[in-house]
Amino acid sequence: MLHGPVMVDLLGAEITGADRDLLLHPATGGVILFSRNFESPQQVYRLIRQIHELRSPHLLIAVDQEGGRVQRFRDGFTLLPPAASFEHKCGGDLHAAKQATREIGWLMAAELRAVGVDFSFAPVLDLNFGVSSVIGDRAFAKSADNVAQLAGAWALGAREAGMISVGKHFPGHGGVAADSHLDLPIDERPFEHIEHSDLRPFMHLIGNGLEAVMPAHVIYAACDPNPAGFSRFWLQDVLRDRLGFHGAIFSDDLSMAAAEHGGSYAERARAALTAGCDMVLACNNPDGACEVLEELRDYHDPVAQSRMARLRGRPMPNVRQLTHDRRWQKASELASRLIADTTLDLNLDEPI
Repeated sequence: MLHGPVMVDLLGAEITGADRDLLLHPATGGVILFSRNFESPQQVYRLIRQIHELRSPHLLIAVDQEGGRVQRFRDGFTLLPPAASFEHKCGGDLHAAKQATREIGWLMAAELRAVGVDFSFAPVLDLNFGVSSVIGDRAFAKSADNVAQLAGAWALGAREAGMISVGKHFPGHGGVAADSHLDLPIDERPFEHIEHSDLRPFMHLIGNGLEAVMPAHVIYAACDPNPAGFSRFWLQDVLRDRLGFHGAIFSDDLSMAAAEHGGSYAERARAALTAGCDMVLACNNPDGACEVLEELRDYHDPVAQSRMARLRGRPMPNVRQLTHDRRWQKASELASRLIADTTLDLNLDEPI
């Protein structure tokens, strides 16, 4: 059974009959897990095994596990610091911050791979201009160069743990105050401004093998009348052609308020795929997800399916084995120090 173009969610910590129908639908290609699906590492491992057993090749499994405010799995997982803490806690020492970021990227990925998650929707490549509260400390820095360096280190660490990275929110969500979960943000800046600031982290990571991208539900009014996730200009002309990106493109969640610009759920899904997305997320609205799945029942894109197949995680030790790994022990200690309230000597010169 081939992968479909839709990533769906589940109702709770166990697979219900309704969930099973969604997971077996021919248009389904992946599952995103939320806090409501998680009770413990052992429970989520069993849940993922059950999902895998339904389809061959198995459905992709994803989660938002950035750290800080956005960490869906907590109890039994290491609490991860927000992205902004690396630059701050290392006192502006970019070399030390990159070392720390690489280890936390590895830690995040290793823990998720140990329970069977293929990838996290991370890292955030937005710039923290001090404008967007929904981004805020989810961004690594204000400087485009520092975001590029730190996010690149995060992606390198994740890759060492067998996990791909998804850079978001293309071409940049940091320049608008509105929260796209609740409203439709409009960024009035000209393309040249965005190109010389927000796009630079994406350029850097794409040049270093970034595997996937998620566009923003933001309208960049001087460039295109559609939100980036529904825009051929942003996804084809800029991301594919100008930046030379050959990886996978995920829509952001079609249930977000900003996505209503695209029409009905079925129309949003079609618009995102036509613009250039390879997979659309239909979450937190079961009726909307069913509408999208039926609309795309017979949809096939062999190129997109090939891109999705490359996102599977590589094997990693199980949770018990991982906690005996010296790198995990030191990275977990590092995460705790980064979360502490004061600037600390992180002892990063000692090999991890």
